[in-house]
Amino acid sequence: MITQEVNNWIKKVEKGNYSSWDIMEEFARISKYLTKTEMKQITKRLKDSEKH
Repeated sequence: MITQEVNNWIKKVEKGNYSSWDIMEEFARISKYLTKTEMKQITKRLKDSEKH
């Protein structure tokens, strides 16, 4: 299950509220707690948001 913290990160990325460096730094911090399935969900969600 994706946590609220990860959802907040995704929303900030989708809205462009992060610099590229901050995106990667924050992702490195939270990614160690994610499962493979959650990583796939995040990837899909970000790819889908790119299309809009």
